[in-house]
Amino acid sequence: MTQAAATRNPMPWLIIIAGSLIAVLTFGPRSAMGFFQLPMLADTGWDRSTFGLAMAIQNLSWGLGQPIFGALADKYGTGRMLALSGLLYAAGLILMSTGASVTALHVGGGVLVGLAVAAGSFGVILSAFARNVTPEQRSFAFGIGTAAGSAGMFLFAPLSQGLISAYGWSDSLVIMAVLMLIVPLLAYPLRGNASSGTQSQAEFKQTVGEALREAFAHRSYLLLVSGFFVCGFQVAFITAHFPAYLGDIGIEASYAVIAMALIGFFNIIGSLAAGVIGQRYSKPYFLAYIYIARSIAVTAFLLLPQSPLSVIVFAIVMGLLWLSTVPPTNALVAIMFGTRHLGMLGGVVFLSHQVGSFLGVWMGGFLYDRFGSYDPVWWLGVALGIFAAIVHWPIREKPVERPLVAAQPA
Repeated sequence: MTQAAATRNPMPWLIIIAGSLIAVLTFGPRSAMGFFQLPMLADTGWDRSTFGLAMAIQNLSWGLGQPIFGALADKYGTGRMLALSGLLYAAGLILMSTGASVTALHVGGGVLVGLAVAAGSFGVILSAFARNVTPEQRSFAFGIGTAAGSAGMFLFAPLSQGLISAYGWSDSLVIMAVLMLIVPLLAYPLRGNASSGTQSQAEFKQTVGEALREAFAHRSYLLLVSGFFVCGFQVAFITAHFPAYLGDIGIEASYAVIAMALIGFFNIIGSLAAGVIGQRYSKPYFLAYIYIARSIAVTAFLLLPQSPLSVIVFAIVMGLLWLSTVPPTNALVAIMFGTRHLGMLGGVVFLSHQVGSFLGVWMGGFLYDRFGSYDPVWWLGVALGIFAAIVHWPIREKPVERPLVAAQPA
């Protein structure tokens, strides 16, 4: 964008800052759930499958809720959905903190937290960004929002471990529940819906049903949906099981905190870089390279001698690749279909991501209890990374073709 164009279309920084702070808060606690697994199981006597199923339910609830909350945000306003996110999050963490029963864990930490993340997720926040920035600014704005979620991971990894050490896992969850009540206060600047924002008047007018039919008839969109499944499988498995995995291979627990914090920190760099790269180069090819790089990183980590140093190197590399898929993926949906139903259509893509997350988290616990090792899930993730690279390669980075008569305003 030229300097004159940038002056005419300044970035809406209040919206971006408020949305980014919400992303910090909504992404942070769920990314730190792995630190609660062992202390909670030690107190309750549950096995890893029980905790793994709760986290799998959380990811599936997030995925199922994402297109619904995205569509509601498009219609009734992003701010309302974000405020609801904070309230659901607080309720879920408090119920989880009781440790009263497996049901409380699955409903609180699973269903309620999952729905809360859906209502306050990247798809909802980035759709608000998209409506208020120009197409030239969009990928960079998406990178900022995604980097904020990464910052939440970076901050909440040491914060969660510190709280658990000082107050125990139960009180730590209550403290984080109180933090979630800040989200409704930050939601006001993002109160607009699909009919508001600087880009709304140029948008193609469709009903929800028409938008869904168009998307599911579009080959590139279906390829994008299938590829994003792999992202969810890979990152959710690591988030939920990596701390326990390091303990299994004899590496001190402190390195789990260091590793997750490093993933979060380098995630910030990777997300910002992805926003910039995606604005300048082919997004489908860029996504394919990301998935190939993930498979190479995991293969090297498993085959080379495992040590504290290898854990740190792996965390740095995976951090750079962690959420770098989000800016180009959301930008591709906006390019294909515009921003009018971006919350919903981006939510469908995230539903695929969360189905992958459900399987990654659940299979991690199930296969560990069955075989005493996480290795089968690691190698499955490697194979899926190659699959994702293949399906992203033919995606076309262009708007869907629409008949001229259908493009007239209603």
